[in-house]
Amino acid sequence: MLPALILALVALGITLLRLWSYRAQMLEMAQVLEETPVESNLRLTVSMSGTAPRRLCQAMNARLEEGRRLRLEPQKREQELKYTMACISHDIRTPLAGAMGYLQLLEGEPDRQPEYLAIVGKRLEELEGLLDELFLYTRLLNDPLPAECGTLAALPPLWDALAEFYPQLEAAGVEPELRFEREDLKVWANLEALSRVYRNLIANALRHGGGRLTVSGRDGEICFSNKLLPGPRPDPEHLFDRFYQSSPARAKGGAGLGLSIVQELMERMGGRVSAHITGDTLEIRLSFSHT
Repeated sequence: MLPALILALVALGITLLRLWSYRAQMLEMAQVLEETPVESNLRLTVSMSGTAPRRLCQAMNARLEEGRRLRLEPQKREQELKYTMACISHDIRTPLAGAMGYLQLLEGEPDRQPEYLAIVGKRLEELEGLLDELFLYTRLLNDPLPAECGTLAALPPLWDALAEFYPQLEAAGVEPELRFEREDLKVWANLEALSRVYRNLIANALRHGGGRLTVSGRDGEICFSNKLLPGPRPDPEHLFDRFYQSSPARAKGGAGLGLSIVQELMERMGGRVSAHITGDTLEIRLSFSHT
């Protein structure tokens, strides 16, 4: 009996010691949490052995990290919005100032009214496009949720987008060439987002293009390709960055947001976009999710 009693007392002592260690560790973690500022990059550590303490520590660190991310996300979006506004403020002022200047010229040269009004109309169209891109980009910044997608016919929204750009395509002498394996090609997408992706890529081809636009497609993939204008070539690795300076897009009326919007929309639809340059041809490839 005595040996059994001694063993029981030893086991009880070990258990009490372990419980005291657990209590001390919990109090230490609580004190650290209470005394550390919420903006700190604190990560808790555990000195005790065993699965339970480590699991608790990992769970608390994961929750702290998620809390930091949620606190920083609004600040990040606000900073991005301020940066976006600062970068395109000049682009917005340029067509507006041009329109105002030609309106003033109308007062002194009424005989040239049709010419000046046409120029004013063009400047206001440029301004409308800039504001449209800015509105969409800020909406995307403030709505991080993925797009609601379904299986869609890929060609009808493309035809609509090409019809919308028909005057610009005709003026540029560009006759789009469509190469699709079949007319009933389906993609996993959101209709509004897919239509916007098409419009931005057509606009990009008009700004960068050298007189040709080809749109091809097969299962899960659509490719826009156009000849590049002579001069410096854009870097495919940075083509989707906001306000990419080496691209001629901004010099030809763009806000520098069109392709970054394409990338954002494709990712929200579960897909991706990539760019390649072969010779004098730029290829922008849309890869759709097979979900």
